[in-house]
Amino acid sequence: MSDVKIISTKNAPAAIGPYVQGKVVGSFLFASGQIPLVPETGLMAEGGIEEQAFQALTNVKALVEAAGADMSKVVKTTCFLKDINDFAAFNGVYAKFFNENAPARSCVGGIDLPKGALCEVEVIVAL
Repeated sequence: MSDVKIISTKNAPAAIGPYVQGKVVGSFLFASGQIPLVPETGLMAEGGIEEQAFQALTNVKALVEAAGADMSKVVKTTCFLKDINDFAAFNGVYAKFFNENAPARSCVGGIDLPKGALCEVEVIVAL
């Protein structure tokens, strides 16, 4: 696969395992899931689901921009919530990042996430 490019940015948390922040394959970015770690500190964003959703989506946005795109180019998101009861609050924040041209989406709740995060978001982006 000669058309594969690794995406890495200091504006999103470094990978905490054996993976990369994102990979461009052909004309698509496949971004690893982003939890609400603050890139500058490596610590979890303080607050509840709204604050954590904002940070996770800010991290996603940084990866999308590092690949040369913007959030309108996101074609698919997969969202993970520790507590499915946070669905409405998560959606309120999510809608601010995808106010036009919303992507297709899956959302799963009731699972444990890395570092005790309340949410995680991964995306596929058309470049």
